[in-house]
Amino acid sequence: MARLFSHLGCMSRQPGPWDLPAEPDSTPAEEAVAPPPAGRESAVDPRDAPAFNAPWPVLLLALSMPALYWFQARGGDPIGPIQTWGLVPARVMQGDWTGLIGAMLLHGGWAHVAMNAVGALAFGTAVARLFDRRTGVLGFVSFYAICGILAGLGYVALHPASQIPLVGASGAVFGLIGASTRLVGRRSLAPMFDRRVLSQMMMWTVLNVAIGLAGSLMAGVAGGAVAWEAHIAGLIVGWLLVGPFARIFAARRG
Repeated sequence: MARLFSHLGCMSRQPGPWDLPAEPDSTPAEEAVAPPPAGRESAVDPRDAPAFNAPWPVLLLALSMPALYWFQARGGDPIGPIQTWGLVPARVMQGDWTGLIGAMLLHGGWAHVAMNAVGALAFGTAVARLFDRRTGVLGFVSFYAICGILAGLGYVALHPASQIPLVGASGAVFGLIGASTRLVGRRSLAPMFDRRVLSQMMMWTVLNVAIGLAGSLMAGVAGGAVAWEAHIAGLIVGWLLVGPFARIFAARRG
């Protein structure tokens, strides 16, 4: 997500087993192969879900971002919709909640759109494959939306008086990243406090703080700054909520 400095009128970018060789005197007929456990034949390993073979909800999500920005910029004034529908913390504090949704549908430029679309595609695939094919669309979309809304609320809580519009789907995308920290290299969700999970969470947090500081230093030149607080809020929300969502919308086995 990115913050818009309205007085400058421009945006910055927001973010099986290993078998030993058979002995020479053994024959294939002598080898016993254990059948897969009953009901697990169709189990999906999230590690085997390449981004270029993503489920259709993830593809649709990624494609919707440039499509929506094309409509946003088509009128010749991409800043106008930002002023109207962007997330302005002061408005939220006054009871106007529309920006919590509207901000996720808007972006600050093609580079901003591209980063979020690629992020959604790369990190959304494994998350979507956790869910059942019939109810999984609802699970994936609601997970994504809740991550984005709570990321926005996290930003509002830190900057309640700000009048600067916030736009971009980065908070929701970082929710997918937070969920993915519990999936990388595993067949199922890792425990929340697994050492590898925590190390990835720390890496993403430090990276966002560094980008945020760099963006703030360049704000006077580029006209905007990265809303790293919303990114971290989304990251934490995804890390926390992927477990409950995976249980509610669990993929059916067998």
